[in-house]
Amino acid sequence: MCGIAGIIGADPTDRIDPAEIHEMCQTIVHRGPDDEGIYTHGHVGLGMRRLSIIDLSTGHQPIHNEDKTIWIVFNGEIYNFPELRAGLERRGHRFYTNSDTEVIVHLYEDSGSDCVKQLRGMFAFALWDEPQQRLLAARDRFGKKPLHYALSNGRFLFGSEIKALLTATPELNDINARALLSYFYFGYIPDPQTAFTSIRKLPPGHLLEFIDGQMRTRKYWDLPAYGVHDPESEEECLEDLEPRMAEAVRMRMISDVPLGALLSGGVDSSVVVALMSRASSAPIKTFSIGFRDQDFNEASHAKLVAETFGTEHHEFVVEPDFGSVLEKLTHHMEEPFADASMVPTYYVCEMARRHVTVALAGDGGDELFAGYDRYQVERRRSWFEFIPSWAGRLYRNSLFSRLPSGLYGRRLLFNLTLPYADRYVDNLSILPAEKRERPVFSDEFLRSADNFASPSQFYRDCLTGAPAHDRLSRLQHLDVKTYLPADILTKVDRMSMANSLEVRTPFLDHVLAEWITSLSPRWKFRNREPKYILKKLAERIGVPRSVLYRPKQGFAVPLVHWLKRDLKDNLLDLLLEPTTLQRGYFNPQGLRQLIQEHLRGRRDRSAELWTLLVFELWQRNFLTSHTNSTTHPSQSREFLTAQA
Repeated sequence: MCGIAGIIGADPTDRIDPAEIHEMCQTIVHRGPDDEGIYTHGHVGLGMRRLSIIDLSTGHQPIHNEDKTIWIVFNGEIYNFPELRAGLERRGHRFYTNSDTEVIVHLYEDSGSDCVKQLRGMFAFALWDEPQQRLLAARDRFGKKPLHYALSNGRFLFGSEIKALLTATPELNDINARALLSYFYFGYIPDPQTAFTSIRKLPPGHLLEFIDGQMRTRKYWDLPAYGVHDPESEEECLEDLEPRMAEAVRMRMISDVPLGALLSGGVDSSVVVALMSRASSAPIKTFSIGFRDQDFNEASHAKLVAETFGTEHHEFVVEPDFGSVLEKLTHHMEEPFADASMVPTYYVCEMARRHVTVALAGDGGDELFAGYDRYQVERRRSWFEFIPSWAGRLYRNSLFSRLPSGLYGRRLLFNLTLPYADRYVDNLSILPAEKRERPVFSDEFLRSADNFASPSQFYRDCLTGAPAHDRLSRLQHLDVKTYLPADILTKVDRMSMANSLEVRTPFLDHVLAEWITSLSPRWKFRNREPKYILKKLAERIGVPRSVLYRPKQGFAVPLVHWLKRDLKDNLLDLLLEPTTLQRGYFNPQGLRQLIQEHLRGRRDRSAELWTLLVFELWQRNFLTSHTNSTTHPSQSREFLTAQA
């Protein structure tokens, strides 16, 4: 695992200073504390920071081909590299390392940009082809590893993290107002946007080529059609699933450093631990976190799984020091990010890193096996589709804004009267500025936001255009394309890399995921039971039934308690400080009302308040050190253009 960065100059007469690449790499030392490597040649500069996992002695990057005309910096792991290497050696390629990175160089010599289609793993890389004066960059199929890029004065810059680009080119710091609007809606900024107008994320499953000063991106992979494979029996389905799942786990246990598992006590991580234990001759190290608020505490379930499979178990009760941890995390996230589970994720990664360098986790199981509660919520709310569309429009357009904001059922009825695609997206939304949360925002912000296309439009298009015939599969497809890469995998990458820990996700092995996607939805949600066939597999391999058949928690956090107890005074002070209000995003009266609704127990507004709190902390903890922008809406070039 590594962090990568680099610059391709505007033309061949440019000269990239190695010191500039070194400065970019210094911003991502946490991603690779073991080593630094830099290659510069004329107008090309590639850099990396290395966390040594495989080939500890000879895997130093950048890595090159036999005649040193092709160079690569790579972040990730290629799990099928032994098979790929064997085939390349039979075709005459000569290797000078034992690393997975070198395989990509020789595959590129044979197959060009199509080399990426043969890779089975998680990755982001940048490869320089000197004879063709061509940069090829790629990101893995699900977006497990990040890659940011920008064009500035003809120069192409890339990096694992945004701060590497801002260090090299501070003028890239103009705030992306459209992206901030997306953040308020969904709590994260979806690909390919970032919080900065000129910086982009390469979407999952995409390639990027930069040649002759021109850049183009293209998709190289996508999920297959949903629900086209329907095994005749449960036994047949399990006979297919078990070896595929076991292989995905086994491949991710290849490591030259200590390895363990993040164990939440839920279905997905328990299956991973069970299969790891089967494949290992020694006890697996497992790591769990708990909370003092027992209604959110899964530690006892994790402990039961650990005892069942004889793991070397470590447990930590999270009592966050919010002052220090939120400052640290909002700096590492680089963009405003409202998933509060980043806090326990950070702590469990911190604990795991004291014992191991690599950990397997269960991320991806909810999206692939239909495990989210919101799928069941949508199923129940579909019963209200008998409401005439004209009545729904009348309520939303004429009545909703006139009703008292604290009236019970006001927002629920707004949601129930929407068409299904709009209803599901609205259910995902935290602070949509279109209608139902307008009082929170300033008039200035709303006037500007009204000139942009709704951030929810892409979500609706993704939902209705999914390669699926049934509604459940469409919902899963939307989450795989948006929530999974932009929230779940971003959180896991940043929080693990903040602790120099590599996290691997067997469920997101693309070969396994393609098979699960093709599986009929009746095997994913059956008899009102989500993750039906995965739970049957878990039973088969020994996971206790009491772990499997109980209300879902996952990495849910006691946010409602934090905001009423630990963060109460700080929240009121920070959100209503002149510094916050003078930024021009919020209406002070609407903000006060939101806070009071929550503190008086009238309504749980923890998600909205956390979203606003993190946004302000991002302004203070990241922007102050990486931009000179005031971040006031009227100062954004994008807002000025929208209002012109």
